[in-house]
Amino acid sequence: MASSLAATFETFADRIDEFTQRVGRIVALLGFATVVVCYATVYMRYAIGVGYTWTQELYTWTHVLLIMLGSAYTFLKGGFVRVDVLYARASDHTRAWIDLLGALLFTLPFIVMVAWYGWSFFLDSFSMRERSQYDDGLPALYVLKASLIVFAALLCLQVVSSMLRNAAFLLGGSRPRPPAEASA
Repeated sequence: MASSLAATFETFADRIDEFTQRVGRIVALLGFATVVVCYATVYMRYAIGVGYTWTQELYTWTHVLLIMLGSAYTFLKGGFVRVDVLYARASDHTRAWIDLLGALLFTLPFIVMVAWYGWSFFLDSFSMRERSQYDDGLPALYVLKASLIVFAALLCLQVVSSMLRNAAFLLGGSRPRPPAEASA
């Protein structure tokens, strides 16, 4: 019974991980876009003497979206800072418990808080059709603020995947993959 439940957990975690991988690959393009737009903005301002507020805002937007939409992928790959004074020396079983309890007690409450406050932040912006404070700035600032909700949803999915993997291991499934072993 436990091994079939563990297999089910691993299957769901695999599907979430595949989704996160796809999103991460697409979102990575925003890093390139940020560099190109930033370069073009600086070049236009200092080499040509032309400056547009919307280009400055655009590279800020692409950078924010890269961070917000790429956080789940970063979590999947183990890119967040971890205090591993004790964790590095712990057994796989202890690590699974630490990861599972850490997700339940710290990460998920953080995500709920971001989603809760982010939702009203987005709704207020959307209801007033908020736009840049500058005439030549970008419209629809609420789209950027909506990235808080998408951030929370994507990261929550990936945290659930991690929890499923660790629970599966504790139920007798295979050892959770360290981030370096997760497929790119």
